[in-house]
Amino acid sequence: MKARHLLVGMTCASLLGAAVLTGTAQAQDSIYVPLLTYRTGPFAGSGIPIANGMHDYLAMLNERDGGIGGVKLNVEECETGYDTKKGVECWESVKGKKPAVVNPYSTGITLQIIPKAAVDKIPILSMAYGLSASAIGEKFPWIFNPPATYWDGLSMIMRYIGGKEGGLDKLKGKTIGFIFLESGYGREPLPLLHEFAKDYGFTVKEYSVAGKEMQDQSAQWLAVRRDRPAWMIMWGWGAMNPTAVKRAAENGYPMDHFVGIWWSGSDDDGRGGGEAAKGYLSLNFNGLGSNFPALNDIKKHVVDKGKSQVEKDKFGENFYNRGVYNSVLVAEAIRNAQKLSGKKVVTGEDVRRGLETLNISEARWKELGFPNFAAPISGVNCTDHNGHAPAYMQQWDGTKWVKISDWIQPMKDKVRPLLDAAATEYVEKNTGWPKRTEPCDKSS
Repeated sequence: MKARHLLVGMTCASLLGAAVLTGTAQAQDSIYVPLLTYRTGPFAGSGIPIANGMHDYLAMLNERDGGIGGVKLNVEECETGYDTKKGVECWESVKGKKPAVVNPYSTGITLQIIPKAAVDKIPILSMAYGLSASAIGEKFPWIFNPPATYWDGLSMIMRYIGGKEGGLDKLKGKTIGFIFLESGYGREPLPLLHEFAKDYGFTVKEYSVAGKEMQDQSAQWLAVRRDRPAWMIMWGWGAMNPTAVKRAAENGYPMDHFVGIWWSGSDDDGRGGGEAAKGYLSLNFNGLGSNFPALNDIKKHVVDKGKSQVEKDKFGENFYNRGVYNSVLVAEAIRNAQKLSGKKVVTGEDVRRGLETLNISEARWKELGFPNFAAPISGVNCTDHNGHAPAYMQQWDGTKWVKISDWIQPMKDKVRPLLDAAATEYVEKNTGWPKRTEPCDKSS
């Protein structure tokens, strides 16, 4: 396994030589934040911008503010290649260094390390990915997946489709296609999709894409052409996304009826289809572009000083901003943990409490330098580790993403009972799953 060590605030050139020393020297006076990233392999196109955004926001806090609460952040990247086995190896390699929180950035990896979190006393932040049922805090006290679950995302897509059709009842007798990466991630929303099909009388056609088929997909799109679904929904990642957009355009599928989840909406995904991709849609929950005070600070303190790996023309692109969003959640959880514990150097147990009291109001987003960047996160507490925040629909205009909708609320009344049932089923299948013993903070 190849691990990259990145101590935030140092130049890239000095990182590798200082990695071992800094990990030890700063253990007592810094907060350790490992990032499981993938800058290599078939998913690197999606992984690189997110890794850059995650790293650069934390680097900016070190450079501008001296860290959080006067404590520097010690950030270490562990390269997984989006491989579950390597991801578990990364977990094992970092857990002894007392991480404040772990960001797996893979549903497959998240599923494997969920049982380890409570044992190792390390909270997992699987931001808008992973096991949807882990939103149930009573069953998963160490797992957090704000701002929205995959099931929330699917319900938002269905709400958007219903709006375009004149009501979800108008889908009766029609076909909706679902093209997905053959993985835990790709299959995660299927139970809810079939529930919607039963409720509204439409047929689901599944088009599974194996890893080796990501850059081809000829067979899948021939089947789409044959089935002629009224709408296509995509749960793709990495090289799968731009290929799917390109194939859809080649096969004459109406792009304004092709909708991706928020992980199928990078700038590279849109560019993959060229001019013919114009009209392609995807959900998003973070702001677009670099015109935000906090991003200006990242540019000033990190990018312009050569302490970032981001290419200048990709600074502020959607997935870079997604990585920044992720690190805002990490930083806010650490700040909460410092307040709750009264300590400056906080542990994973402290940050678990910080995540469980996460609350980012509209005013707080603005205070952080992100006005109109994201919807408020509220309602994260002992029983709800998600918050079920809204997302918006964006559309590719041929060269860039454009926001085309207001915030779309998830169907909480539909999703929550299914999450409860799925969480109960998970616990029942995992014999000996520990009951929650962690106390709730009054503020949550």
